[in-house]
Amino acid sequence: MPETGPPPIPRATYRPQFHAGFGFRDAAALAPYLARLGVSHVYASPYLKARPGSSHGYDIVDHGVLNPELGSEAEFRAMSAVFKENGLGQVLDFVPNHMGVGGADNPWWLDVLEWGPDSDYAGWFDIDWDPDRRYLYNKLLVPFLGDQYGAVLEAGQLELRFEPEMGGFAVWAYGTHKLPICPLHYERVLGDAHPELEQLGDAFSGLPNWRPRVAARARDLQAELAALTRERADVREAVDAAVRRLNGQPGKFETWRALDALIQDQHWRAAHFRVAADDINYRRFFNINELAGLRMELPELFDHAHRFVFSLLEDGTLEGLRIDHIDGLLDPKGYLERLREAAPRPFYLVVEKILSRHEFLRDDWPVEGTTGYEFANLVLGLLVDPAGEEGFTRTYAEFIRGGEPFAETVRDCKLRIMLNEMASELNVLARDAARVARQNPRTADFTRNILQRALKEIVTCFPVYRTYVDGTVSPTEADRRDIDWAIAQARRNETDLDPSVFDFLHRLLTTDMVAEPRSGFSRHSVVRFAMRVQQYSGPVMAKGLEDTAFYRYNRFVALNEVGGHPDHFGVPLPAFHKANAQRAARWPHAMLGTSTHDTKRGEDTRARLAVLSEMPEEWAQQVQTWSRILRARRGDVEGTAPPDRNDEYLFYQLLLGAWPAELTGTGMPEPEALRGFAERMEGAMVKSMREAKRHTTWAAPNTAYEEGMLSFVREALAPSRSGTFLDAFLPFQERVARLGFRNSLVQTALKLTLPGMPDIYQGTELWDLSLVDPDNRRPVDYDLRRRVLEEVSAALARDRAETTATMLEEWHDGRLKLALTATLLAHRREHPTLYAESTYEPVAVSGPKADHLCTFTRRHGEDALLVVAARFPARLEANSGWSNTTLAWPQGAAGVTHWRDLLSGRVVESRGEVAGVGALVGEQPVAVLAPDSRGRA
Repeated sequence: MPETGPPPIPRATYRPQFHAGFGFRDAAALAPYLARLGVSHVYASPYLKARPGSSHGYDIVDHGVLNPELGSEAEFRAMSAVFKENGLGQVLDFVPNHMGVGGADNPWWLDVLEWGPDSDYAGWFDIDWDPDRRYLYNKLLVPFLGDQYGAVLEAGQLELRFEPEMGGFAVWAYGTHKLPICPLHYERVLGDAHPELEQLGDAFSGLPNWRPRVAARARDLQAELAALTRERADVREAVDAAVRRLNGQPGKFETWRALDALIQDQHWRAAHFRVAADDINYRRFFNINELAGLRMELPELFDHAHRFVFSLLEDGTLEGLRIDHIDGLLDPKGYLERLREAAPRPFYLVVEKILSRHEFLRDDWPVEGTTGYEFANLVLGLLVDPAGEEGFTRTYAEFIRGGEPFAETVRDCKLRIMLNEMASELNVLARDAARVARQNPRTADFTRNILQRALKEIVTCFPVYRTYVDGTVSPTEADRRDIDWAIAQARRNETDLDPSVFDFLHRLLTTDMVAEPRSGFSRHSVVRFAMRVQQYSGPVMAKGLEDTAFYRYNRFVALNEVGGHPDHFGVPLPAFHKANAQRAARWPHAMLGTSTHDTKRGEDTRARLAVLSEMPEEWAQQVQTWSRILRARRGDVEGTAPPDRNDEYLFYQLLLGAWPAELTGTGMPEPEALRGFAERMEGAMVKSMREAKRHTTWAAPNTAYEEGMLSFVREALAPSRSGTFLDAFLPFQERVARLGFRNSLVQTALKLTLPGMPDIYQGTELWDLSLVDPDNRRPVDYDLRRRVLEEVSAALARDRAETTATMLEEWHDGRLKLALTATLLAHRREHPTLYAESTYEPVAVSGPKADHLCTFTRRHGEDALLVVAARFPARLEANSGWSNTTLAWPQGAAGVTHWRDLLSGRVVESRGEVAGVGALVGEQPVAVLAPDSRGRA
């Protein structure tokens, strides 16, 4: 029987990214540092077996073994032992929605390619074996070719090979993708030129007589063939000759006819990668052909995929799981309930879930919370000055000479995704909707075309990633609200369609049409359709919003973050407090993240850019000046040559946000010092342009346009060629960076003190001025961090006040951020109940600068914490001091007469009912105060 009881709750986690360059031995060496930093758990990226060369681990090919590129089983066990010796548990990022396919590494996928719908694993992948595209009946589309099938075949890049170890035959595309030949067709390969091979070929052709042991009998025959070729040179030569007869000569298409005929009879159809948009017949992770969706709702698949991870939970190696892409599953709630029931012991469980602005995590999901995208945007929103929105909007429109509302950008991008990369999935949904319609005479005349147009518009208008209708109960109020909204908007947009089609789809998506018996509709078909639409709307939102619209709408890119809302400029203080109080009440152990492997900008890049919201007029002047300088140098005074004005505007924001701290305030940098940063900027701009899909794309790069942008970047960052630009840029950059680091410290303190469980992404204990991945997955200099932690800890132990003041002045090296992180993690370790179970209460502030402060208390029994965080540093710099601005002492902390700032050690005596803010924060942007042991009433 599984153990019962509350799950272990991490105090704080640290996220390292495992890959071939950072394996189990590297992580083990990190354990003493992480323990000293103060986290309780290592939050590991996926380390189950992935495709060779994977840089992230999300393309798992075997859930049952460790990734050999990360190290051996012994090294993994040694790492886990070292973690435990240092008081560190583990939380694993687990991927249930999809697997890596293609290549030659996924045994399930290869078996499906070999046997088609008769494979034992055919039902485990989400494959449509009976599509409208009849040429794919009982076939699996394999869209991995870089050119038309015929061209690849003629070029000799589809080659039949014999595999002597297994005794099998497969076609290899580019020598990389293995496409097995079905053993039923081996006779056509082996031929009759050799008597033993003729006999074996005959045995392979007789495999159907061995049902239901066809596959097992085939393995026996393959083993016999392998043994023969090992033992007898004449047999091996005969096999090689048979293979040569089928392979042609590169450049001579007629010589490939025999292999083509054999390929046509297989259970796979090799095709150009672009064919996937129209004809894909397996569910993918978003639109990535190499990641195939799994039907994790199947009990036998669930048991198989989780067996190894459950063993790690059972022996205590793991204490928690982070579930990747929960919205990709057919039934997220059902999956999570089964996960809890089947696990051998209680464990910490969070889900990667992106919440829309009005959306809340489902109360009936048995989880501790989300991985914190909404928190990252909440904290950033607190630092953004809403007073700057009008100026920013005007500057953006004037600079790019046009523009459209963000909602229109999102709509256009979602439509583009459905008309291009994900058109095939929409076709299938329309087909299935038409099949349901034909089940009842009242709806039989709804054609597939009409239903497809209506569905496309509904999905475009969905205000959330997905709903969670599952047919077990009536749709929730939240699901009905979102479906009602989407259909109401779709009706207004698609006025050429008869309104009745939207009535039909409304009843279909809510499953209302089968709420009563004898509806005339198949309940199974209706519920299945509604759930499949939910699996489709999420990827469309992700690809349309995050991966397209976020790269087109560049008004203020600090807001263009995963889970963010670029059209909402800042978070009002009451809304910030309300969100934290709700988390404390419902999800007190949710993960709080400010950087992840998926964030578009580093946490300190965003915090620095937030300063711009306070100076919209100055920002407008700066970008116009920079543009004139750089455009004039290129002879483009009118600003019409590449890059376009929108990409240029993005470049200035990224340049300002990511400019290295060590190059700030040092004058004109040397060319060598800028070279690495320039390469990072070029990579980020290429990705941004291709994701925007306006001038260039991943599938069809426009090298001329891209080179125009890259040469623009190079000229801007070459001191010998653009000294005038850098002379204009650097003073403003220095000011913004100097103010931005104060935002960074506030952001760090809030993550470590607000209700929830904080996570630190690898390396971000020092400044994280990264750009979009892969820039945010660069190697981390842990030797530097170990050294800085040792030095800072020793200095603080000698004199906290002086050390803090020095670090505040010398902010460039990031020591103050690491010191703040370690200090607050130490306090969390010493007061676990305060952070895990305490209340959250805003503290009233009054005076002329009340809106500059975010103050709150955490209390549990007699233990308490008071946090005073200053925001809007540019406005504070222009009007310094906290004169006449006060806050009310926490009423529930009766008896506390002295409070100590944890970082600086400064002690404040609580006299009367209010305190002057200046006495609490001093020169620091944030103060975290705890009752001081020297005095209680």
